[in-house]
Amino acid sequence: VANGGHIRGLLANHSGKHPWDESWEVDAAVEALNVFSSRWSVEILTALYIAGPKRFNKLKGLLSGISSRTLSDKLKFLTEEGFVDRQVDDGTPIKVEYALSSHGRTCGRLLSPLVAHLKLENGSLITQAE
Repeated sequence: VANGGHIRGLLANHSGKHPWDESWEVDAAVEALNVFSSRWSVEILTALYIAGPKRFNKLKGLLSGISSRTLSDKLKFLTEEGFVDRQVDDGTPIKVEYALSSHGRTCGRLLSPLVAHLKLENGSLITQAE
């Protein structure tokens, strides 16, 4: 939080707009957060962050209510966006495993403070003062 203004200033220098304006920042935020606002994306990324690399059916078992088609579509999307790596073992039988990419792990670590803050605000966590 304390570094937010400084970071915004650094990013503004790379906006490609002169002078920088707020519309660029709004557009950039919407684009950057698109993945995290999509249904099931956060759940899949969280499952991989917590449980580590998983095969398709094991991952599906961790996500209550997701269909195979939706999981397949979301994994393809998250792979294309660079959040998930699809690892193929060409043995017999072929085994495919999904894991967070370096980018996905970094985003998970960056989102953790936001998630913790939201949990505190909505009363999901008990603080020491209570």
